[in-house]
Amino acid sequence: MRPTNQTAQLDPKTLRMLEKFADRRFQSTQDNQRLRLVMSWWVVRNKIVGNLKRVLDITVSVVAIILGSPIMLATALAIKLDSPGPILFCQTRVGKYGEHFACYKFRSMYIDAETRKAELMARNEADGPVFKIKHDPRVTRVGRIIRKLSIDELPQLFNVLRGEMSLVGPRPALPSEVAKYNYEQIGRLHAIPGITGLQQVSGRSDVDFKRWVELDLQYISEQSIWKDLEILVRTIPAVLFSKGAY
Repeated sequence: MRPTNQTAQLDPKTLRMLEKFADRRFQSTQDNQRLRLVMSWWVVRNKIVGNLKRVLDITVSVVAIILGSPIMLATALAIKLDSPGPILFCQTRVGKYGEHFACYKFRSMYIDAETRKAELMARNEADGPVFKIKHDPRVTRVGRIIRKLSIDELPQLFNVLRGEMSLVGPRPALPSEVAKYNYEQIGRLHAIPGITGLQQVSGRSDVDFKRWVELDLQYISEQSIWKDLEILVRTIPAVLFSKGAY
């Protein structure tokens, strides 16, 4: 089935259902009724899951912001005392279906980090379009600590409240990274990006990009409230033990 402008915006699972039945010919009224029932249930189910996911996102984010406010205030003060520059770092990221949004983090690098990136490209330790260095010289002293504990990502709870991100989902990519994606990797954009996800609880930066994409696509195909809750619970020890975080 050739995608149209309308079908291109549908949930990936719904698209697969449409493709499955697009070329079939039903000879009886019973078959047609069965198809309508299956498709109707699929749409209703996805709508319910989406609404429950949004309720979970808002509830957990509000609680996390309230409970985590002392940590965020202490982090803001530490950043201000450690190095010159703003407390927050705002960067354009790519959301669901390629929509751009402003993603917020606590600043963990020196203010000239972006201009120094070009000279460090030869030291890139990540594969694919991602850029990562285990001992990145652009990271500040406070930055190393808050990155290890994922405290730098706490401001993204406000992105979740605004609906630009979810608690669980593929990590939001940079536009420059998405520009290098192949057809399979574009599938990462079929879900709202998240603060944590399967990749984050499966090794984080220790996972190569190919496996990273596989985990994101697996999450998108299996996503449910129970899956989100499972990943959120698994995120706690992943953060505490800081495996693959740098």
